[in-house]
Amino acid sequence: MSDRTSNRIFDIVNVTFITLFVIFCLAPFLHTIAISLSSNRAITSGEVTIFPKEFTWDAYGQVFSDSSMIYSLGFTLFLTVVTTLLCMVFTIAAAYPLTKKNLKGRKLFMYIIIITMFFSGGIIPEYLLIRDLHLINSIWALILPGLVSPFNLIILISFFRGIPESLEESAEIDGSSHVYTLFKIILPLSLPVLATLSLFYAVGRWNGFQDSLMYINDPKLYPLQLKLYQMVQNNMVSELTLMEGANRTRLTPESLKAATVIFATVPILLVYPWLQKYFVSGAMQGAVKG
Repeated sequence: MSDRTSNRIFDIVNVTFITLFVIFCLAPFLHTIAISLSSNRAITSGEVTIFPKEFTWDAYGQVFSDSSMIYSLGFTLFLTVVTTLLCMVFTIAAAYPLTKKNLKGRKLFMYIIIITMFFSGGIIPEYLLIRDLHLINSIWALILPGLVSPFNLIILISFFRGIPESLEESAEIDGSSHVYTLFKIILPLSLPVLATLSLFYAVGRWNGFQDSLMYINDPKLYPLQLKLYQMVQNNMVSELTLMEGANRTRLTPESLKAATVIFATVPILLVYPWLQKYFVSGAMQGAVKG
């Protein structure tokens, strides 16, 4: 068998495998969309697969008419933006000094950071700490515990180490301070990894609900994922179907759940196209450099 034939067979198998993998990944998402756009009769009779049956917007109408859901979406957007910004500031502030060979205790700090990736105090000690810090029912309970990810920190340290030292040495000769060098030289060269880590932090915060489940009792501080979790966990229709002036047609719990899932998923999906060009290069460069 010639090399050309072998390469063609490999390409066919590779494309087939990737296509099947994409279908398996998309099928649940398409099924959820189909349920959210299908009628009660089609859902209860099990006719819905990946295409809507008896198309209707009723479920989305109920979701968008719920003011608490819209408020939760706005709060989650605000929480995600603030968390991502603070996480990146503290990650950069920790990563840059740890790249300096003359930093005393650098190896000890690195060992401590790595240990936290494998061991933690557990949920109960963490809850007691948040309680003793008087952060229960506070937005800071959703931000401070995950302010710096050891995994993301190590990626950023590896990327910074891959930047030629001659650039910093030249800046020092010209009288540049470490802060000026960081903002004018290091960070502009690190846009791919910064965008990638920002995406990691944003997606992690957007999808998080366990911390809010433990620390938040005030409905005004409910992230969108917590409201979705409560709806799915309780397996019941919320007050959406009983609102004043709303369509009195009773919707199935599945249709409302599906509509809420799509409602909570689409905003973060819209971020990916803007950061896609940085994603692969940033993750790979940060993983292999240094």
